[in-house]
Amino acid sequence: MVEFLRKTFIKDYQNIKDPSVRKAHGKLASLVGVISNCFLFCVKLVIGLISGSIAMIADGINNLSDMGSSVITLVGFKLASAPADKEHPYGHQRIEYIAGLIVSMIIIFVGGNLFFSSFNKIIHYEMESVSNTVLWISIGILSLSILVKMWQSYFNKKIGNLLQSVALCATAEDSRNDCIATFTILLADIVLLFWKNIPFSLDGVMGILVSLFILYSGIGLIKETVDPLIGVQVDKAFVKEIVTEIKKDPFVLGVHDIVCHLYGPTKCFMTIHVEVDANQKLLEIHDVIDNLEKKIRLEYQVELTIHMDPIQTDNPEVNQLRVRIRQALEEIDEHLSMHDFRVVEGPSHTNLIFDLVVPYRFTRSNEEIVKLLQEKIQDEGKTYYFVIEFDQQFVQNDDLNDEYGN
Repeated sequence: MVEFLRKTFIKDYQNIKDPSVRKAHGKLASLVGVISNCFLFCVKLVIGLISGSIAMIADGINNLSDMGSSVITLVGFKLASAPADKEHPYGHQRIEYIAGLIVSMIIIFVGGNLFFSSFNKIIHYEMESVSNTVLWISIGILSLSILVKMWQSYFNKKIGNLLQSVALCATAEDSRNDCIATFTILLADIVLLFWKNIPFSLDGVMGILVSLFILYSGIGLIKETVDPLIGVQVDKAFVKEIVTEIKKDPFVLGVHDIVCHLYGPTKCFMTIHVEVDANQKLLEIHDVIDNLEKKIRLEYQVELTIHMDPIQTDNPEVNQLRVRIRQALEEIDEHLSMHDFRVVEGPSHTNLIFDLVVPYRFTRSNEEIVKLLQEKIQDEGKTYYFVIEFDQQFVQNDDLNDEYGN
């Protein structure tokens, strides 16, 4: 069904990297949500008013809020597809995250409203008699609603994962919550078929249980939608694929200092340092770097900037010191990573200069690392000074940061 709708209503539906195709997917998902939720709202409101079920009416209002969420998602996709401009040179794709955040806040509002209305019904409980005919109609409508919401959740999750859309994934989870909420109301109606004189408000109790679940889900969704706005790790497999492609070039001896910035689901900016032989011709290496940047930009839609680091490969003393320091670092912690290694000799001492990537979980201070290295790297007649630039690891994968000599 999902593929049928995509093929029918979206031109060139498989080209999801095209902004217009992405926008069309968002529009389709939003319109499906508006139509189906409007239908469910009308039906549940009528049945709820007839039966006097506050949970049924609340569930119908929840569907109305879902319809509003679909409209917000639609507007979000439309605004996010706008091209970059002078004020927003990185584009507008992050508006999708804001749309997802608004949907999450609506979920929390609905959960809170349901909690207080259900609590009020428990406090002011009045036994009411509902005919079996009304209950059976209610059970039928609720069963249909569960099926519709299950399909909505699957539909939005499928397209949300396809587009890497936080807003659609939030909508999918909201639909799943509705399934659970509606099921509890269905369960209460089934109980009332066989037990008319319940001494407490089963409707209210079920409503509170559902509201707590909705609130918990809404808080989790806020975290999921806020995280990309703050800044999160780029998918490791995606970065590793790009690094592997770069390292295929024979001029590339190693890579390090990978930094990625996401300005939306498909808007990625990346910088990376590439180590090259210092003896190579500068213009030749520059041409290689330019070609690599263009290749990655075309194949992966990533705005890549490569910084080249020339390193000595034909100096035995430098190579030996590089190996010794790497071994010493592994003895301190296997996750420490060194790059940009240089040796500068002076009349009184020799400077060993390099950058050191320290993982977040590392507990030792920078001074401790230098002291340990000084103890491990000693040669007779030589005085070594360690000049270390301590780096932060922006891409958390030990396989990605690599350097000459590994």
